[in-house]
Amino acid sequence: MGHSGFDYYGFMASIHRFMISALTAVLVTGTAPTWAATAAAKATRTPPANTGASEEPPDAAMGAELFYEVLLGEITTRAGDPATGFALMLEAARQSNDEKVYQRAADIALQARSGESALAAAQAWKAAWPQSREANRYVLQILVALNRISDSAVPLAQELTQSPPYAKTATLLALPQLYRRASDKALAAAIVEQALAADLRQPDTAPPAWVAIGRMRLLAEDVPGALQAAAQAQNTAPHYDGAALLALELLGRGEEAASTVVQTYFDAQPSPEMRMAYARVLIELQRNTEALQQLQSATAAQPDLTQAWLMQAALLLQEEKLAEAEAALQRFIALTTASAAPSTNGPRALTQAYLLYAQIAEKRGDPDNAEAWLNRIDHPQDLFSAQLQRASLLARQGKLTRARALVSTLPAATAEEEQLKLLAEVQILRDAHEYDQAYAVQTRVVAQSPDDNEFVYDQAMLAEKAGKLDTMERLLRQIIARQPDFHHALNALGYSFADRGIRLAEAKTLIETALRHAPNDPFITDSLGWVEFRMGNRTQALRILETAFQKQPDAEIAAHLGEVLWSLGEQERAKEVWREGLRLKPNNDTLKSTIKRLGATL
Repeated sequence: MGHSGFDYYGFMASIHRFMISALTAVLVTGTAPTWAATAAAKATRTPPANTGASEEPPDAAMGAELFYEVLLGEITTRAGDPATGFALMLEAARQSNDEKVYQRAADIALQARSGESALAAAQAWKAAWPQSREANRYVLQILVALNRISDSAVPLAQELTQSPPYAKTATLLALPQLYRRASDKALAAAIVEQALAADLRQPDTAPPAWVAIGRMRLLAEDVPGALQAAAQAQNTAPHYDGAALLALELLGRGEEAASTVVQTYFDAQPSPEMRMAYARVLIELQRNTEALQQLQSATAAQPDLTQAWLMQAALLLQEEKLAEAEAALQRFIALTTASAAPSTNGPRALTQAYLLYAQIAEKRGDPDNAEAWLNRIDHPQDLFSAQLQRASLLARQGKLTRARALVSTLPAATAEEEQLKLLAEVQILRDAHEYDQAYAVQTRVVAQSPDDNEFVYDQAMLAEKAGKLDTMERLLRQIIARQPDFHHALNALGYSFADRGIRLAEAKTLIETALRHAPNDPFITDSLGWVEFRMGNRTQALRILETAFQKQPDAEIAAHLGEVLWSLGEQERAKEVWREGLRLKPNNDTLKSTIKRLGATL
């Protein structure tokens, strides 16, 4: 089988390095390194008295010669000739039959990025010491690094057999990490699954074995297979965290069927830490209401769970629940500052709290208080973020020129920071409804990273806001051509057609395609409801939009749901939905314009 070459850095990061400078040790201290001295001692020792030995061991005369060969191999390697150093060290290993010398020979080859030589040394080591777990590990990991996946089956089986019971779970769960760089991941998954057959039959090892298989299948892009493995792990141990974490990862990838495994796990009494993991996935899926519920459950069970309070504050702020967000921040700061052993990230975490406090003050119409919170930020790595928010504050006060000037004068030590400055300027202009200028600056961002579909997507959305509808469509189709599963682009194009009442059949196809890639996204569900309404299917639209609003109470979804209700003659229900939307986002343009267009009085 062909392979892609030896991955020196990846392999060296995963094995223990045994490195001692022989030359320095000899020249400075006058002594040989420990492993070299051990090898020489082995070569020179004689049998103890009264053993009945009739003659001196065959290797007794080789002491000086072996010591010299080991030392010369080390010096030659240090002098820049690792090939000769390796040959000398391997010969010394064979003469001494010392594991440490074999290991050193393999390490020399690895440092020289000579995978085949490293493998030869490891195999010679294993041949001399067949039951050495360390020798077997070297062989296994080198074979995987060389992409000789089929050949790894035998040493993998030995590693699993030799793994002690107390470490077996860790060994099993480490396998996906070991094989993560295999070029043929489907073959790697098959090899691992075959090796774990015995562990799948044991109650104690079956759950982690199924999770390892699931993660191997996930590496091979076998999502249904990974989900099946997660379900099997849960069947063998209903409350096993590993099965839930695998299912959460699948859910985060848009695999809605993983919800069954997740829900089964969370119907019990999961740990607060697991609730936080679930909340992070829900936030990525924009299911903020559910995420907030998980975080509140976590802090109810463990009130001193510091990070959960900060996450709660951010979500509550998004929902415009300013008093509750402030209470969560107060709890977070109290826990952070009172900690007997504050973490090294404490000052950085406080920065996030201060930034949120500044946003709360700004939303309350108190720019002076917002500035006071920003002035508390003194960590050097966070001053950049503070200045960006200060610029945003100026822009919201109508001081757009000053805001842009502040951003432009920020020092940027890296290309990433320079890009952040441009993105901050885009946001300032977007918030000020200066869409033409925002589009122009975003075009500069895209020029720096033309293959970044997220940046191109933002450019398309600004083109729409600026009235450049043909440009928006061209950019979105460009993204879809490059990445057919980019559901945001599919949804945006379909929604744009639906909102303008044009090309409705194509709009529905685009939105349905987006929904297949992200079946749980309430905003794509909202788009589907909206296109059904535009096509005259009001009852169907109502059902879909009610589902979307239940999943994600949002002002824009409220605008659409309310309009459908209004068109069906349910005006009081429409008003209730609109009031809820205004409570969530009082300044949402879509919602306000909908209420005004329909002449509703709330």
